[in-house]
Parts: sequence; structure tokens; C-alpha cells
Amino acid sequence: MTEVQLHTLEELDQFVAGAGKRLLFKHSTICPISSAAYEEFQAFLREQELPAAVILVREDRPVSNAVEERFGIKHESPQIFLVEDGQVKWHTSHWKITKDAIREAVQG
Repeated sequence: MTEVQLHTLEELDQFVAGAGKRLLFKHSTICPISSAAYEEFQAFLREQELPAAVILVREDRPVSNAVEERFGIKHESPQIFLVEDGQVKWHTSHWKITKDAIREAVQG
């Protein structure tokens, strides 16, 4: 399954409001750490069917900022969130974003 990109607050609202577990990834296209984390995210998605979305933090800064405001979780990049029924159940950032960490969070 491939992820969708969120460009507007409406798209963010729609994605977060969806039922069940879903992954939200904040990505900086100019950061090597973010690129490595994005590869891990992609590797997880190749093995699991789970709704997933990406926010490009530089290109779509208002959407990125809205995530911090809505969930009260300090912005970092890269950053991943496991959202279930509109609530963040797990999140991490930087080198802690691995395929195994994501799998563990989703199954937990």
C-alpha cells in the first residue's frame, strides 16, 4: 500500500478522522535522517496493509504545524505517529523510526 500526501488541513482532518489504525509520517525532503526514516516507513508499508499519509514539512508547513497543535506533541522531523480513532497511540522520531519499531507499535 502506498501513502497519500496531505496538503491541506481538510485532508489532515479527513485522514485523522478515519476509523482504525493509520500512520502519519512527517518528512523533510532535504534531511538525510528523514530520508532514512522514510525508507523504513516504506519498507513497513510494503509488508502491511495500513492507511498511511505523509506530510512534507517544508512544502506543507501549515499542515505540519497543525499536527503539533492538534495532538500537543512537539514537532520533530522526521516524525511518525500511529493514530487510532483520532488519537495518537504512539509516536517517535529520527533514528528511532524503523520498520521493526513501527510493526511493534501497530501490533501492540
